[in-house]
Amino acid sequence: MKRLFTILAISGFLFLGSVQKTYAVTLVQDTEQVAADTVDENKTFHQQLKQRFIEGGPFFMGIVLIALILGLAIAIERIIYLNMASTNTDKLVAKVEDALNSGGVEAAKEVCRNTRGPVASIFYQGLDRMDEGIEQAEKAVVSYGGVQMGLLEKNISWLSLFIALAPMLGFMGTVIGMIDAFDSIESAGDISPDVVAGGIKVALLTTVFGLIVAIILQIFYNYIISKVDSIVNGMEDASISLVDLLIRYKK
Repeated sequence: MKRLFTILAISGFLFLGSVQKTYAVTLVQDTEQVAADTVDENKTFHQQLKQRFIEGGPFFMGIVLIALILGLAIAIERIIYLNMASTNTDKLVAKVEDALNSGGVEAAKEVCRNTRGPVASIFYQGLDRMDEGIEQAEKAVVSYGGVQMGLLEKNISWLSLFIALAPMLGFMGTVIGMIDAFDSIESAGDISPDVVAGGIKVALLTTVFGLIVAIILQIFYNYIISKVDSIVNGMEDASISLVDLLIRYKK
């Protein structure tokens, strides 16, 4: 009886020790998991974005990043150029009219030389052809207006190319990632989540970043197009006003 009691006591202590050890290991694992989750939650959006970018792989992510950098460079250059090209056309027309009435064509040309922007350049070309007649001056205004419009729209087609290219590259990365996932399934002979999760994750990340780049560049593209339309409308109105001024001056 005492021997049985001793065996039961020893077994109980061993079982209790095993339970405590298992509980301690589980507690440590839970603590590490909570700490890892806390670290993930404490990461800023920039850090999480950087981590996801690295997980997406260097090849396609690098190409998408290059498309973003080039697109932003073109967009910023166009925005700066268009803002410098924007002028107060009503004020310019008033200055040219005063110069014509007070000092003639040369004074009006001097006003245009001292004013930046495509409208002033168009005015200068029309005034420079004033000696050849109103019709020639009007033709010069129309022709040079087309030249200035081309300068305003310069490189915008490249921006639209990067907008279309970024999601296409993302989708291509998705297709290649899915192919790699199926290759892993074929090699392992198993369709478990551990086998395919990595390839599918990379595939989806390339698509997400490609769409993000396209959305960012699309916003800049729409702003630039609206800015160009506004400047072109101002150019057309100012050109009509200039022709009217020249006709009144000739009379």
